[in-house]
Amino acid sequence: MRIMVIGGGGREHAIVWSLAKSPKVTELLCAPGNAGIAELAECVPIAVDRFADLVQLAKERKIDLVVVGPDDPLAAGIVDEFQAAGIPAFGPDRKAAEIEGSKIFMKDLLRKYSIPTARYESFTDFEQALAYLRSQPVPVVVKADGLAAGKGVTVAATLEEAEEALRGMMLGGVFGASGSQVVIEEFMTGQEMSILAFVDGETVRAMVPAQDHKPIFDGDKGPNTGGMGTYSPLPHISQELVDDAIVNIIEPTARAMVSEGRPFRGVLFAGLMLTPDGVKTVEFNARMGDPETQVVLPRLDTDLLDIIMAAMEGRLADIEIKWKGEAAVCVIAASEGYPGSYPKGRPISGLEAAKEQGALVFHAGTAQKDGELVTNGGRVLGIVGLGRDIAEARAKAYEAVSVISFDGMQCRSDIALKSLEAAK
Repeated sequence: MRIMVIGGGGREHAIVWSLAKSPKVTELLCAPGNAGIAELAECVPIAVDRFADLVQLAKERKIDLVVVGPDDPLAAGIVDEFQAAGIPAFGPDRKAAEIEGSKIFMKDLLRKYSIPTARYESFTDFEQALAYLRSQPVPVVVKADGLAAGKGVTVAATLEEAEEALRGMMLGGVFGASGSQVVIEEFMTGQEMSILAFVDGETVRAMVPAQDHKPIFDGDKGPNTGGMGTYSPLPHISQELVDDAIVNIIEPTARAMVSEGRPFRGVLFAGLMLTPDGVKTVEFNARMGDPETQVVLPRLDTDLLDIIMAAMEGRLADIEIKWKGEAAVCVIAASEGYPGSYPKGRPISGLEAAKEQGALVFHAGTAQKDGELVTNGGRVLGIVGLGRDIAEARAKAYEAVSVISFDGMQCRSDIALKSLEAAK
């Protein structure tokens, strides 16, 4: 089969890496791709928002299947465009992708179908939002309604911080139109857990769980990012709690989407919180997570293409999906200044040494410039260690991190550390 992957980050590198292992793949394209993806697939420099050009490319290259990675094109209806052109595309259509594209839609859906989530209210008027905010206890969570590259959520420890976030979103336009509407919700405490699931309408086939680290600094300090590292499995979280999340949150959500006339086909990502009152929903994403994909797909023991085709053809319930017993830990190497403004074009060294140590290195924001590998994004690399358990995988990941360098490189040093401490 001739496959085209849409996107150019670490998630897409992991998807391309996984698909490249399938004997059924005869040709692999990626648009726009990055320097690491270029080692596995032909990269075509077409941006993810240029739908007409991407459809034309798929036609010219006789692409059999398109796999869409990022959230923005899904929310904007890229799958609808490919479907209209008669080209199979894996991912939800625009109506189904609204479960990520609008936090208000998602929260209202969960409320309507009694699916556990944090208490909340949504607002389009700043003064009403401010008045409600001032009536709430802190900490409190303020969320931009639309997509904001994983940065549209503020967990405010004080009322002043919450008001500043609200003003920035609704009056300051820090997230553009995404912040013109907001969700204000109660702060939940507990362990976080991410479960990605292949979904075909009402059929849900959950992947192995993972846990992300959003804040930029050690100890979960500093502003939120798109994710600074992740790991899988979660030995400190029982299978009973994982099953609870699947049965009481993910499966009912898939059924709810069907009931709403928005059947979801693709990968549904559930961000969850294990609260004292049980498992609750933090968020839903309409695609594979980044960097969760970088630890989940290396543990997949079934051909990814076989699973995708089963979902596309409505036979997801019939396919057996196997997982490897090994653990995976991913540490993100980010640019200086991220998640704020950051420089580009800084030379990267040490990748070959890291690979020789057995690490997987997924490129998130890289480019080739004058024959040299350079930084080209906020999150630059995802360095993945694999091992018999979390401790071994973590040690291998950080050994690889130690040989990679670029000017201003920043990493968290505590990825998966809480899991090890909880297991003691």
